[in-house]
Amino acid sequence: MPKTVSLPLKGLDCANCAAKIEDALVRAGLPEAKISFATGQIHLPADQVDLAQQVISQVDEGVIILRPEPADGAETLSTADESDDDEGEMSQGRIWELTAAGVLLVVGSVFHGSLHATPYAVAEYAILLTAYFLVGRQVLAAALRNTLRGQLFDENFLMTIATVGAIAIHQLPEAVAVMLFYSVGEYFQDLAVARNRRSIRALMAVRPDHANVMRDGKLLQVSPEEVAVGETILVRPGERVPLDGEIIEGATFVDTSALTGESVPRRAEMGDTVLAGSVNTRGLITMRVSRPFGESSIARIMQMVEEAAAHKAPTERMITKFARYYTPAVVLAAACLALIPPLVVPGSSFSDWLYRALVLLVISCPCALVVSVPLSYFSGIGAASRHGVLVKGGNYLDALAKLGTVVWDKTGTLTQGVFRVAEVVPFGDFTPDQVLELAAHGEAHASHPIAASILGAYGRPVREDLVSDYEEVAGQGVRARIGGVPVLVGSSRLLEQAGIACPEASGAQGTVVLVASDGRLAGRIIIADEIKADAAAAVRTLRSLGVRHQVMLTGDDQAVAEQVGQRLGLDQVRANLLPEHKVAELERIHAEQKGQGALAFVGDGINDAPVLTRADVGIAMGALGSDAAIEAADVVVMDDNPVRLADAVRVARRTQSIVYQNIAFALGVKFLAMVLGALGSINMWAAVFADVGVTLLAIMNAARLQQLAVGQAEHEAA
Repeated sequence: MPKTVSLPLKGLDCANCAAKIEDALVRAGLPEAKISFATGQIHLPADQVDLAQQVISQVDEGVIILRPEPADGAETLSTADESDDDEGEMSQGRIWELTAAGVLLVVGSVFHGSLHATPYAVAEYAILLTAYFLVGRQVLAAALRNTLRGQLFDENFLMTIATVGAIAIHQLPEAVAVMLFYSVGEYFQDLAVARNRRSIRALMAVRPDHANVMRDGKLLQVSPEEVAVGETILVRPGERVPLDGEIIEGATFVDTSALTGESVPRRAEMGDTVLAGSVNTRGLITMRVSRPFGESSIARIMQMVEEAAAHKAPTERMITKFARYYTPAVVLAAACLALIPPLVVPGSSFSDWLYRALVLLVISCPCALVVSVPLSYFSGIGAASRHGVLVKGGNYLDALAKLGTVVWDKTGTLTQGVFRVAEVVPFGDFTPDQVLELAAHGEAHASHPIAASILGAYGRPVREDLVSDYEEVAGQGVRARIGGVPVLVGSSRLLEQAGIACPEASGAQGTVVLVASDGRLAGRIIIADEIKADAAAAVRTLRSLGVRHQVMLTGDDQAVAEQVGQRLGLDQVRANLLPEHKVAELERIHAEQKGQGALAFVGDGINDAPVLTRADVGIAMGALGSDAAIEAADVVVMDDNPVRLADAVRVARRTQSIVYQNIAFALGVKFLAMVLGALGSINMWAAVFADVGVTLLAIMNAARLQQLAVGQAEHEAA
């Protein structure tokens, strides 16, 4: 399957154009190609780039896919705009054009009456039309080009019809003023969008730009993509770690805030794994690379953030669909307003009703919605990432905002997942050492954390020659022969199936592992797993945010699960579940809570992939380095802190609130302006504000999400 790439689009300065390009790509048989106006990118399979460029050129010749240099080797680019300098020069030129047009408009307006009443009326046209073409030539050219292609009803077409109509009824000052103010508004709108794109690009700034690799005894500075697994790299103090790897020499503190949202640097020494994107704050370290750059943590984060715009929220899809029908409907309404009243209203003037229709056309452009709604969602995704939470799309932000039920996994999610043997209780004539020895040999071939804790407590090499007939029973334990004697190590269910009576372990503070030898109960081992420090706070905070139902699913013993559930204040606990039973339990909870909001499952993202994919929102906890977690989950919490989920819910609700504010504000102002325009109560000058002004205000409102995220991050750092 071809790899998906994310490439910048040069010249994508119109939200309506982005929607039209995406529609054209779908019609051309490229449904996987997604346009993100918020980031100025296209996301598509690598083998479809050439065909996509052909389709885009048919819609808008000025939009170009920027491809990586052949020597770069990078398959995914950040949103960095490679034409910033050119755009700066164009921006200065545009300012001079707008200024000159403004001066000409003032001169033409002041002397409009006197010039028009003299033989020098041609001077009026010379001054005002010069100003009109100075600021409107690009709009006129785009409207003509699109009309010849059969692409009507965009803002260029609407502004051209409105202003040419105004000139036709000899409203030159208003025609020039509308085009000038529209151009000024578009200029500031472009600046606002560019500012938001720069804020989004700041999220990508964690991408390392070079790696210091040791080759043939020499230290070379190369691109991170050129470093192979197993090579040795040197990271100096103050440098960003370029690739995932293990420290083989030195010790330091690493700042992982860009990855996890955690502001306190972490100690890292020999044997520790350090992730790409972290910052080495102190010592000089030497690392052995464990993953190629394309599979590193930071590359995955960049890819997720860049591609998040492809997963559109229902509100985004609704606005895009709405815009397709809204503008043609308004054009039809304007035509009716211009033609019908002069025929049916006695004494009415055709020019008066035509003017009202032109005002309606100026108002009708849906840019405020088409620009601000996707921008709001992408800003929300950026804000969540600053809190250490990666959200794969706006649709998952919507689900988090409506969260009503949270289903928690226990081990590694609500608890530390670091097991230790707390107590060994022998029965009969067995000693604690004998019980631990039997358990260690029984668990010699197991890979789960409980087995590791038993082997760690045993502390001696296991004689594998003594172990035979090994059999692992899923979710229950193991059967084996140790020195020819049948041994069972596991849950009470395993032993009871073998006809061995098991006493209740009342009051045991941890997971109970029972050991039986030759049909006799030898003893029990208590395995402790501490509850995370912030787990109770996470449950309380979510409840205060309106998450009414919180359940824990675990394969652990019922008594242990109930102890954890009581300490955390959970509503329900369901224990002794095999992996396949968790999906059935989740289905049952989903049916019970139907209509009570979205359901999220929070797990470690490795063993819980089926449950993660079944939930409305699958959330992987503490799984930054886990491929399985990143692939299966819809949301990835980049550290072990369950409180991050509450942060994500707050950001999601703030995002949804701003989206609804923008929709209500844009539609409300436009509807009011349309009514007033049809009644003849406002002129084109006010109509421009109802179009461009509303768009600017909606964009600035969306930008508050980025400002909020930065402010909170600075507050936490302080």
